[in-house]
Amino acid sequence: MSVAPVSPARLSSGLRVAPSGGKAIGIHAVLIGYALIALLPVLLIVMNSFKTREAIFGRPYFPPLPGVFSPSGYLTMFERAHFARYFANSAIVAGAAMTLILLLGAMAGFALAEYRFRGNAWIGLYLALGIMIPIRLGTVSILRIMSSLGLVNTLVALILVYAAQGLPLAVFILQQFMRQVPQDLKDAARIDGMSEYRIFWLILPLVRPAVATVAVFTMIPIWNDLWFPLILAPGEATKTLTLGAQLFIGQFISDWNAILASLTLAMVPVLAVYMLVSRNLIRGLTAGALK
Repeated sequence: MSVAPVSPARLSSGLRVAPSGGKAIGIHAVLIGYALIALLPVLLIVMNSFKTREAIFGRPYFPPLPGVFSPSGYLTMFERAHFARYFANSAIVAGAAMTLILLLGAMAGFALAEYRFRGNAWIGLYLALGIMIPIRLGTVSILRIMSSLGLVNTLVALILVYAAQGLPLAVFILQQFMRQVPQDLKDAARIDGMSEYRIFWLILPLVRPAVATVAVFTMIPIWNDLWFPLILAPGEATKTLTLGAQLFIGQFISDWNAILASLTLAMVPVLAVYMLVSRNLIRGLTAGALK
């Protein structure tokens, strides 16, 4: 009995063809190897943050076993630096900037996707240029503006700069997802008498994958940034976590225990955010590939 070949049209209708055994093993081996390569630096930082200085340089790939275990890096970090203040400053800046990025980006994306007006395409192109051109090229002008406004050495300066930095990408991504929301749903809401603001809040939960994608891709550069905190907010009361970690780096000697301890604690919020939105993030990244 002959078996009819599966047509491409039938495959595209929803049927999935599982890879063969050898191919599946190869794919999983590559993915596991890549995961190990990505996790190795993180594991090294965490393990070495609980070791003595001699063990960090002598046996960096060994776990912090008894005899080399030492919490001196964490003790030094809290004794010599205001770590709680630095952590709070980073959390305030990242939280406020992400709130502005997600709210304003979603509103702008909804407007560009829903309304057709003269200059719509040009505004989208202008925002796309914001993705391609690094904001650090305008550091001198940004510093002059913040100085004239009296915002130097304030967290507000960092919040505004990071919001401007993340808005182009947020608008670009959210606009594409807003266009995929069924038009019948929005038309039915208008027939029921809903305002445009109510319609916006109605469809916002439908683009959760896009919101999660924007949240992760904007939080990581904000949380890890050293450039703008060093220029706009270098004061002791406004230092962020990454800038505060520089206290342990000297010209002739560096306290690697404290540096690794601060980096370990700095990774916790980013990992927590990723774990919270990982499912929606993966859906957002793969949405285009499944069309």
